[in-house]
Amino acid sequence: MASPSVISATPPGPYDVAVIGGGVIGHGIAWEACRSGRSVALIDDAPGTGASWAAAGMLAPVSELHYQEEELLALMLEASRLWPGFAAGLGGGRSDAGGTGYRTTPTLAVGADAADRRALADLRSVQLSCGLAVEPLTVREARGREPLLSPGISCAFDIPADHQVDPRRLLVQTAELLARDHRYTAVPRRAAGLRWDGDRVSGVSLEDGGEIRAGETIVANGLGAAGLQGLPGGLTLPLRPVYGDILRLRVPAALRPLLRCTVRGLVRGSPVYIVPREDGTVVIGATQREDAPSDPGAVSAGGVYQLLRDAQQLLPAVAELELLEATARARPGTPDNAPLLGRVAGSGSGPDYEGLIIATGFFRHGVLLTPVAAAVCRQLLDGEPDPRWDRFRPDRFANRSRDASAGDTTPPDTTTKDRAPA
Repeated sequence: MASPSVISATPPGPYDVAVIGGGVIGHGIAWEACRSGRSVALIDDAPGTGASWAAAGMLAPVSELHYQEEELLALMLEASRLWPGFAAGLGGGRSDAGGTGYRTTPTLAVGADAADRRALADLRSVQLSCGLAVEPLTVREARGREPLLSPGISCAFDIPADHQVDPRRLLVQTAELLARDHRYTAVPRRAAGLRWDGDRVSGVSLEDGGEIRAGETIVANGLGAAGLQGLPGGLTLPLRPVYGDILRLRVPAALRPLLRCTVRGLVRGSPVYIVPREDGTVVIGATQREDAPSDPGAVSAGGVYQLLRDAQQLLPAVAELELLEATARARPGTPDNAPLLGRVAGSGSGPDYEGLIIATGFFRHGVLLTPVAAAVCRQLLDGEPDPRWDRFRPDRFANRSRDASAGDTTPPDTTTKDRAPA
């Protein structure tokens, strides 16, 4: 990533906004906050190296519609609507290396056998019932678009609304633009917890003992959010790590372009996707496991084998590619697979705590939801929340805890500024 302006040994401040977390979500929020005229400190000791580094960058509200997750669809569609303007603001409309790799080419969904065809057809029925456009193609039509697809695929569907971006280029581009903004400061340190001034969050304490003072603090550090000290009493951030393996391969010159659009497939019921990049590489992913390996960055040999096997069944030329990289990262999942996004209600279901916004738990949708997460945070900063997104409040899993303490009128213990109100 680019070398942004770095904070000095003695942190200045206060800032208007402190953002904890330097992935695509944190950078997107910081970008939007700076655009609103606010001063911003982004706190991360290793920005852009987590789940964002491994992400394929599919912007796929239609393909990513899953059974019993229909409530998430409105948020995904809003994010998709915002993406063209968000990318344009970052210079993503350019095709040179300075852009974000944002591309509006459609997605093809294909199946390997008859069971996969039935599964994709059933999913299409749900997608159509939600007003989404998914058009069946013959195998000949699909291979007319993508000649290297296997002639043995069982079905194909055109999904024109599902696009892509290159998350690594997105991170670099956003960091470079932020570094040019005098209102922005990168803080290459690890956040330890929240600082409190009475019932209000007043900034961030750092692991080295320093602190960042800020009028608003936005927690956007993925799985690390649940481990922060000083979270409000009764707040539960039920985040779980969901690991995925992802491969990057170089396409030989003789095979370019291997693909013109993203291919998402089912192979004997297992999902696989192949995403082409402008630089002559492709991304293949992604497995999903919750086995908590001893090394969080460890790549599963079985996962690599499965991805290559399944991708090759849909696109035989995969066997001719050069394997450049195998990466594994953990994505932050929640019990309902929807993000934790918004403010937090005070003790006893009182008014929201001031100075605190949560933006984590984006699971497999982090890149897609970046523009809408940034927009929601800006609305909250402006004091103009959109009630459509109340269903994603981060305190929705803590309702029982707050209700149980509704009769407790004991004032919060503020003898230490690191301690959160109970």
